[in-house]
Parts: sequence; structure tokens; C-alpha cells
Amino acid sequence: MPSEHSITTASTIPLHDAQNTPDTRELPIDKVGVRGLRFPIQVRDRAHVAQNTIATVGLFVDLPMEFKGTHMSRFIEVLHSHGGMIHVENIPDLLARMQERLKANTSHLEMEFPYFITKKAPATGHEGLMDYTVRFEAKASGSDIDFVMSLRVAVTTLCPCSKAISQYGAHNQRGEVTVAIRSSETVWIEDLIALIEQSASSELFSLLKRPDEKAVTERAYENPVFVEDLVRNVVLKLKAHEHVTWYKVEAENFESIHNHNAYASIEKG
Repeated sequence: MPSEHSITTASTIPLHDAQNTPDTRELPIDKVGVRGLRFPIQVRDRAHVAQNTIATVGLFVDLPMEFKGTHMSRFIEVLHSHGGMIHVENIPDLLARMQERLKANTSHLEMEFPYFITKKAPATGHEGLMDYTVRFEAKASGSDIDFVMSLRVAVTTLCPCSKAISQYGAHNQRGEVTVAIRSSETVWIEDLIALIEQSASSELFSLLKRPDEKAVTERAYENPVFVEDLVRNVVLKLKAHEHVTWYKVEAENFESIHNHNAYASIEKG
């Protein structure tokens, strides 16, 4: 059994730092870091001031060609430097801290999380929680920060062609709209969700009684949209928004009478 003296002596021996050894392949790396971390975050909520949720987080920096590797543990240290929860307002601080701690020119942060809104059924007014997927992607180059917010929103679409040619009803399906934006000022998540839902045949609800189901079905029938209509409807609303400076809109319909999906996309610029 080793003596106490030998253990103390061994613990003071400097450990080899393989990450700082030179690399001769002359290939810089654009993004290196950690991905798939789950961490509590707090997001600004228009109705309740703040909403606590859990995000899947990625943290990255650039790596100059002369270094063999980065120090992965330092990303975790930066993540925990603000305590047990990330506030979205802390994102610029996190990016700057990564640049400083890892001696990097650029830093990147990505986080994806569920966001909840209480919605009332259209006829009965019964309330239910709806979840939406939100994604933030931020990049710092020096002191310049680029921030992109993305939402994934499920909607109902009813086929205009089916309605026009069918004697009875029309086929409809659930669609998924993904919208990414850059903005000059903060855009509320709730406002962007409403903009997307208003562009479809109908929005979705978690709780529907029979009068509500009738209302949703009839609303969709009165507002048929192709997947092409859906992306165009969303884009027209984004173009009219005073704070949106860039957008990418994608829509995918999970067809109910085909074994394939319908897809459309528009990106600004």
C-alpha cells in the first residue's frame, strides 16, 4: 500500500497537456466543443415574465491550426459560471467568456428547448398547454454577435385541390412549419407562433371538446392552403414585421393520402 508521502508527491507532478501540443497538419477547425448537454434555462415569457424549461445545449469555439485540441472541460466551467440556470439575457456574456477562457476568436452557442403556451379551445374556451420547439443559435466574432431564433410549429392544412374536386369533404393533414429569423429588436416567441398559426388552415390545440372539434374542422375547410401557400403566407407576414431583418421559412405537410410529404421553402437574400 503506498504511503501518504508517495500519494502527495504523485499528485504534485504536472500532468501532460495533450491539447496544447503542436499540430503539423495546418488545418484550422471552425467549430469544436461539446454538444448534447441538458441544462436548465430561463426564457422571457410575455405572459408571465419568465418561463423555466430545459434546453439541449451546444458550446463551440474555433481552433487555430497550430493546436492539437481544445479543453472540453472549460466549456462546462463556462456553462456553470452563471450558476444553476442560464438566463437567455446572459448569452452575450457566455459567448465572451468562451472566447476568453479558451483563447478563441469566435464562439458559438446553440440551445433547443420546449416552450409552453396556454391556449383556449375555440368554442368552449377550455384551456390546455401547447408545446413548441424553440432554437437559439448565437455566434460571437470578436465583439460582434449574430443571433438567430428558430421555431418549429405544428399546424393543420387542408388541400385546396381536394376540396375543389371532391363531392364530399377534402383531405387534410398536420403540417410542420420551421421559421428562422434575425431581428433588429427582440421578437416575442408568442408573436412569432401566432404569425405562423394564422398562416395555416387552422392552428392546433391540446384540448378539444366536440364543439371545439367542429369549429376547428370547419375553420380548416374554409381556409384551404397548399404547402406553397403556407410558406408564402408566413413570408408576407414576416416582410411586414418592422423588426425582422432576415428569415428562412420551411413547411412540410405529412400527407394523409400519399406515402410522401410535401415541402416548400423561402429564404430572404
